Amino acid sequence: MKEIKRYTVTAALPYVNGPKHIGHLAGAYLPADIYARYLRLQKRDVVFICGSDELGTAITMQALKEKVTPRELVDKYHVLSKECFSKLGISFDIYYRTTEKLHFETAQNFFLDFYKKGLFEERISEQYYDEETKNFLADRYIQGTCPNCSSERAFGDQCESCGKSLDPTDLINPISVVTGNKPVFRETKNWYFKLGDYENWLKEWLVDGKKGQWKANTYGQAKSWIDAGLQARSMTRDGDWGVPVPLDNAKGKILYVWFDAPIGYISATKQWALDNKKNWEPYWKSQDTKLVHFVGKDNIVFHCIIFPIMLKASGDYILPEDVPANEFLNLEGQKMSTSRRWSLEMFEYLEALPDKVDELRYALISNLPENKDADFSWKDYQLKVNSELVAIIGNLVNRIFVLTHKFYDGKVPQASDCSELKEFILERKDKVASAIENYSFREALVEVFLLARHGNKILTEKEPWKVVKNDPKEAGIVLYDCFQIIANFAILIEPFLPKTARILWDKLNMTGEMSWERIGETNLVPAGQEVQESFYLFSKMEDEVIQKQIDYLYQKTHKDMPEEAQVEVKENLISFDDFSKMEIKIGTILAAERVEGTDKLMKLSVDLGSEVRTIVSGIAHVFSVDEVVNKRVQVLANLAPRKIKGIESKGMILFADHGEGLAFVSPVGDVPNGAGVK
Repeated sequence: MKEIKRYTVTAALPYVNGPKHIGHLAGAYLPADIYARYLRLQKRDVVFICGSDELGTAITMQALKEKVTPRELVDKYHVLSKECFSKLGISFDIYYRTTEKLHFETAQNFFLDFYKKGLFEERISEQYYDEETKNFLADRYIQGTCPNCSSERAFGDQCESCGKSLDPTDLINPISVVTGNKPVFRETKNWYFKLGDYENWLKEWLVDGKKGQWKANTYGQAKSWIDAGLQARSMTRDGDWGVPVPLDNAKGKILYVWFDAPIGYISATKQWALDNKKNWEPYWKSQDTKLVHFVGKDNIVFHCIIFPIMLKASGDYILPEDVPANEFLNLEGQKMSTSRRWSLEMFEYLEALPDKVDELRYALISNLPENKDADFSWKDYQLKVNSELVAIIGNLVNRIFVLTHKFYDGKVPQASDCSELKEFILERKDKVASAIENYSFREALVEVFLLARHGNKILTEKEPWKVVKNDPKEAGIVLYDCFQIIANFAILIEPFLPKTARILWDKLNMTGEMSWERIGETNLVPAGQEVQESFYLFSKMEDEVIQKQIDYLYQKTHKDMPEEAQVEVKENLISFDDFSKMEIKIGTILAAERVEGTDKLMKLSVDLGSEVRTIVSGIAHVFSVDEVVNKRVQVLANLAPRKIKGIESKGMILFADHGEGLAFVSPVGDVPNGAGVK
């Protein structure tokens, strides 16, 4: 294995034809930020690159719709995106723009190099053209009837109703989104990159070389493209808003946005190097550099096939070692769609809940669509804040600070050897590192929070508020251990919740900076150190606040929208007949074990009187195995069996959410197992 001296981390350049939503955040920017912050904690040499993708026909089309110039459009949304990312704690080393002169020069040099090497061929083809705007239309700006599902609101690249990928020529009765006119075909000449010349190389580098190394979704999609055979792809377009094609016979031609956009990573690195008096080349040309692209699944082909071919064709650039693409994040059970206003834009969240940045980061990270599509709902967000942030780490911190000021004058009490605690912390450290380096950020977050859970367990079992009356020294040792847990937690949580980490570090009056090598120290907060007054790290999310956001979402998607474009509002009401079908029984949990390879799943054996059922429940992030054994529970017994991680689960255990965590719904009195709930 080669020695890695530096890291180049990129996050997909967001296209600035409008605001970006939380699905974009979960898809690429949060995972990339966690990874970059983790590397910095380890004192590794890393540059984290991003910026606005500001060129191409779609920008001119959107500018026409908004009745502004392309420059005014990109200026507006570049500023908005940059501000949102900054407020959300995304720690780019540079947030660049593809309208910069340095980018134009870099992209044109790539094109000229390939042109001189004979990698392009000229072709004449017919494309849709809007005669009113005098523009060739980007696929997204052509709309018509889907040939697959007959939806009348399908776009030239995809039908949002059925999800089928389309070509503009597939549409029935196509129109221009900008003018509503029927487009016409016009001949145009473009330069096509002969991707097929690199097919054999791709099979060796990617199909053979990345099997078992890359995420299954990334590898599978890229391989399917290669298996289908690579066709030449146009790398130029007609227009004047873009990087001009640097050829004498190419007047009115610009580089295809997906040719110049990934080159933006390189031009951004050049600008960063100029700003910081560094040499940019080692970050893109040295074999001891690790290049990682963070993207959503819709960008896999460009980052795994086209851009690697471009890097290979250039002759001296390194190739990506990984492209850990995420799937899509849905909203309240339905696909996000800006055109249908079914989305939660980053700026909307920040306007509504400006002081809840880490709450959003936590809710998204704990539910990242790492291997399959995931869903964000406001109720789940509320549950995560109240039952996990408030009830676990918030509760631990508040209790420790209160007890310290009440009984020890606000100073960290008697030290202990902490040998067992040190071992536990180092185990978390190793598992968090392993998970992050394998791009399993949800798993890493669970491991971090196990440390906080451990602190709560120590407090609950040893009850220092009682012990202090007879043995202040023993109670002080308990609190000392908990302070070491909080300090180590602060470092471990920094890549995930940077604001929270900084608050904890400051409240502990810590000296020195947070660094990975300090994790495992059990004298991070020395005995006798004064800590600040008690405080609430997180506050409970009230029902009315959450309901306001839900109402806003539905109002937004229905206001002034045609009926066929509106998102259907799902009713939560059920009939008495529906309720009467549910068979709820009393049971006792006889045994429990965590499901290997998962964050939240626990396999339970539940005695229902006449039988013992196996039930898989997502509670391992809330309860330990010891806490659930012998619990009396209520079970939805006639739920259809389903296989979860290869285990057949027969039923569902009911829980109550009381705002500060989950609680078992247990019977009162001597109720036998198997008794029915009416």
